[in-house]
Amino acid sequence: MNRNFLKVAALLLTTAVFSQEEAKEESKVKVDFSGYLEAFYGYDFNKPTTPTRLGWIYNHSRHNEFSINIGMLRSTITYENVYANIAIQAGTYVDDNYTAESLKLFHEAYIGVYLDKDKKHVVEAGIMPSYIGFETSSSFSNLTLTRSIMAENSPFYFTGVKYNYMPNDNWSLAFVTTNGWQRIEKPNNKALPTFGTQIVYTPNEKTTLNWSTFIGDEPVGTDILRTRYFNNLYVDYTWTEKWRTIAGFDMGFQKNVLGDEFQDWKTLTLITQYAVSNKWNLAARAEYYEDKENVIIGVGAPFEVFGASVNVDFIPNSKLKLRTEAKWFDSKEPIFNKEIGTTNSNFFISTSLAFEF
Repeated sequence: MNRNFLKVAALLLTTAVFSQEEAKEESKVKVDFSGYLEAFYGYDFNKPTTPTRLGWIYNHSRHNEFSINIGMLRSTITYENVYANIAIQAGTYVDDNYTAESLKLFHEAYIGVYLDKDKKHVVEAGIMPSYIGFETSSSFSNLTLTRSIMAENSPFYFTGVKYNYMPNDNWSLAFVTTNGWQRIEKPNNKALPTFGTQIVYTPNEKTTLNWSTFIGDEPVGTDILRTRYFNNLYVDYTWTEKWRTIAGFDMGFQKNVLGDEFQDWKTLTLITQYAVSNKWNLAARAEYYEDKENVIIGVGAPFEVFGASVNVDFIPNSKLKLRTEAKWFDSKEPIFNKEIGTTNSNFFISTSLAFEF
């Protein structure tokens, strides 16, 4: 009897010691580092004389110049049910996208907290990547080198609070409140926080359906606030191991400066990628953007642009990607700057070397 008691006691003691050791291991603060660097060269055959090729393009925007689109260092810190992401950045992407911000250094700076042990409920707060769209600021994960007009003229980042709920592996639901449409700091403190939602449905490993929304007052000029409503829809479908397609549609409305009527803009993008081999990818894109009243893209004329591009990727390993893209725009109005005067079309070739670690 005593021997059995001692055996059980020893077993319980051993189990308790191992449990404490495991708890200590789980309670340790873990820090991971990662980064991204993308160098590029581009040539615009219109030979513009302005510092940036087009006022409504915010990535790979330099002509006949070797540049860094974005360089980024990120640290991820985790402790029990809490994590934090901090990323610092530099490059022409920062120069072009953060002109109105004083905190240009931070690409990300946010804290996340899991509210349950199954990690179905999470709250994040701080400077975060945008919940709108399928193209990110890192071209490494995008199907094409350059961004669509759709992506260039919707938020890349926001500052606020995001609550995300994942009831199962197929659904993800989020509610977001922010400082505004791609804002770190609020430009007008009279404006209430903006609100948004995101619904992601993944019925299987091949298909992703996304619907994101935005509603809030945006400043027009210095003191005028106009209500903006926005919807982003896209489907990402992998046909086979070699073929993948993304189709996206955006539509927005904003109250006119005078009266209660609404102005609108809309855009459609279709991208298809073909994996020739493990080291080579091809991609093609067609897109259309309409903003006749210059709500988002102010060019001083009705904005109606059709675009097409072809993309070739060479991937020597999983961390390095060499990409070349030829891109053509056609407009109903002569909105593209040339060396002398303006024109209705634009042709641009860009090459980038990106390293993700």
